[in-house]
Amino acid sequence: MSRRSKPEKRIPAPDAVYNNVDISKFINRLMRRGKKSVAEKIFYSTLDKIKEKTKSDALEVFQKALKNTTPLLEVKARRIGGSTYQVPLDVNPERGMALGSSWIIEAAKKRNGKSMVEKLTAELTDAANGQGAACKKREDTHKMAEANKAFAHYRY
Repeated sequence: MSRRSKPEKRIPAPDAVYNNVDISKFINRLMRRGKKSVAEKIFYSTLDKIKEKTKSDALEVFQKALKNTTPLLEVKARRIGGSTYQVPLDVNPERGMALGSSWIIEAAKKRNGKSMVEKLTAELTDAANGQGAACKKREDTHKMAEANKAFAHYRY
């Protein structure tokens, strides 16, 4: 890796239907084995199902779910003088969005249901309401950061 300059951040092209970069990133995270069209079908049918169920704008539900699962703090292991401390750090918004979306997908996979569309629909609506496994993961991360606040001076 070059020591002189950091490589520029690559931003994927916005998705075709909603013209939104966040959706494009979420679809890329949902994708398995390079099958983007399958991931797009899953995501767009999930949004259709959300619109049908909640009778509100599906895009707003998605944005709210992402906002509710995005962490503000996280802990990182830092080794100092032979012992390892969990040091709380602020999360960069880019990383926070990445963590939140991957937690939503992970929680949806673990749900029991018939198809990924149904599981993702349930997880997104729960996350938008501040419930579900992805929101719990965020709360656990914040609790761990709060518990280790004493080691904040080891921040780097």
